[in-house]
Amino acid sequence: QVQLVESGGRLVQAGDSLGLSCALTGDTFSNYVMAWFRQAPGKEREFVAAITNKESKYYADSVKGRFTISRDNTKNAVYLQMTSLKSEDTAIYYCGARYGLMIVTTTSSYNYWGQGTQVTVSS
Repeated sequence: QVQLVESGGRLVQAGDSLGLSCALTGDTFSNYVMAWFRQAPGKEREFVAAITNKESKYYADSVKGRFTISRDNTKNAVYLQMTSLKSEDTAIYYCGARYGLMIVTTTSSYNYWGQGTQVTVSS
């Protein structure tokens, strides 16, 4: 059974940088498009960034130029490096895995989810 475990979330100050990690177990990592989503209080879960097994990347406009997604197929892990953090980046960040080759940005298209990690940006 596929499991995703995120880590790295914490309280930071506006303008700080922070890195998140997500490890996949239970299947062949390279079979999956990996993505980060986030959900702020009272809001729906929204797409942040995604990466294919060939390392094609796609970002939400709100994070483009500030966040970088990467993956290490030897470690079955995906990462999200966040810089110039803003208070509006405060959310629970979720790692998602979608079986296949194409990036999509809808939550319903992802097969597996992690439990989430809290990122709080204080202004």
